[in-house]
Amino acid sequence: MSADTVTRTAPAASTVTAVGRMTALARAELTLLSRSRATFFAAVFVPLILPLSLRSTVEDMDLKGSGLSVGSVILPSAVGFSLLFAVYSSLVSVYAARREELVLKRLRTGELRDAEILMGAAVPSVLIGLVQSLVLTVACAALLDVGTPKAPLLAVLGLLLGLMMWPALAAVTASFSRSVEGAQVAAMPLLLISMVGSGTVVPFEVMPDRLARLCELLPLSPVITLIRGGWAGNLSTSETLGALATALAWTVLAVFAVHKWFRWEPRR
Repeated sequence: MSADTVTRTAPAASTVTAVGRMTALARAELTLLSRSRATFFAAVFVPLILPLSLRSTVEDMDLKGSGLSVGSVILPSAVGFSLLFAVYSSLVSVYAARREELVLKRLRTGELRDAEILMGAAVPSVLIGLVQSLVLTVACAALLDVGTPKAPLLAVLGLLLGLMMWPALAAVTASFSRSVEGAQVAAMPLLLISMVGSGTVVPFEVMPDRLARLCELLPLSPVITLIRGGWAGNLSTSETLGALATALAWTVLAVFAVHKWFRWEPRR
């Protein structure tokens, strides 16, 4: 009788995998995110509005000789805005709020591992960012006559690297804040610097050379470079490898920083 019971219950126990635990956590986190109106609005609607406001600015730029068009500037920028607001900014608030509410501490007492907790909490924001990026890409391609990407693999690679890098950067930022409000303040410097200096508002091609080389080292820059280069098909091998190296370096540094300094309990 006991052997039969073990036989029947063993398959049920084996279904509790890391993916299953993260899926359950992500489902709960999506519910909580939808209840936070300010965070949900910033994540869902702000990235959809910003590209429209950017169009008039780009149309006033002198893009002659740079090989760029209005569409090829706005499309990667739209994806960048989605990564900054839907993924990075919202996750900074999520991690800080769950830490202050002792949710993270309680989750660590269960079966979930540390990486599963952070990744499961990030899934809703990452999915929102992914869907937004796809919607904005299709809209820009249709409305701005961008056409199809000449090197689609680079564009896809740039988006995937961004979706891996920015959740880790959000966890790092949340580590050094004492409250949810403080987390938003802590997120602003990187948010603003990335918006201005990563080729989103002003493309590297129209910047002074020294400034462009410096701005190319920012964490959002390789994402914009790969997506824009994927559409234009004008990236050289060295430029592609440089962008990949920069993105991977930021991702590795962010993961190391999370492992080293992420706080699971409220800062007092």
